[in-house]
Amino acid sequence: MFDAMRTRRLSRAETDADMAAIRRINLAAFETAAEADLVDALREDPAWIDGLSMVSTTPGGDPVGYALLTRCHIDDTAALCLGPCAVLPEGQRTGAGSAATRDVLAAARAQGERFVTVLGHPGYYPRFGFSRASAHGVRMRDPVPDDALMVLALDGSDIPAGTIRYAAPFGDI
Repeated sequence: MFDAMRTRRLSRAETDADMAAIRRINLAAFETAAEADLVDALREDPAWIDGLSMVSTTPGGDPVGYALLTRCHIDDTAALCLGPCAVLPEGQRTGAGSAATRDVLAAARAQGERFVTVLGHPGYYPRFGFSRASAHGVRMRDPVPDDALMVLALDGSDIPAGTIRYAAPFGDI
């Protein structure tokens, strides 16, 4: 069982040895293989940034949670896209997802990244500092639920308005 009290110390950047476990996490967490396939495709894309693919582990070192940041743009401004984020079913509600997300955001901040976007659960991501993208004039090309599209300035600067452009493996979203 995952020890939620130790999650802060038990997340780390993915290694080559984690790739199969990360695929297993995404396959278990989502209804289809789309997210697992997306991660595999992003690894081969220029949007991939070393050190911004994070796993949270059990005390024994087995990956249980996952969070990924890849390059996107808000109009011409470089930003990051958070997702997919996933946790094995037996590790959910233990802090595993929060640990991976918190630490991948910290790694991005340490690399000098400034802006992060996420299209996700509006009840989950605000705990990390995300706010509604529309309040900053940030949107997607196609309509999405307003409360599900969120942004974060890692350095506290003003978030640029514009349209989010994701890496090619995301398709036409």
